[in-house]
Amino acid sequence: MMLTLALSFRCVFQLFYSFFKSLVGKDVVVELKNDLSICGTLHSVDQYLNIKLTDISVTDPEKYPHMLSVKNCFIRGSVVRYVQLPADEVDTQLLQDAARKEAMQQKQ
Repeated sequence: MMLTLALSFRCVFQLFYSFFKSLVGKDVVVELKNDLSICGTLHSVDQYLNIKLTDISVTDPEKYPHMLSVKNCFIRGSVVRYVQLPADEVDTQLLQDAARKEAMQQKQ
């Protein structure tokens, strides 16, 4: 059971990793678990879903004034709550098909 669960998580991470790699160069908003939201251009993402952003700004500069001078950042994947993506850049049908295919492989 644990091996199946580990393989399942690995496949899900691989699916998201591939998806985020296709969005490199696009503007995204990353909301962290500490409620900080950072807008920026997706520079890179790795297999742990760590994210590098360039040309960043925070959505609430009054609450986080120390972030005003920061232009680039590295965000550890484990502290990310949400990633808001540009709607016109996301092929939801392709994403649903990939998720469905992955679910079918897990059942076999």
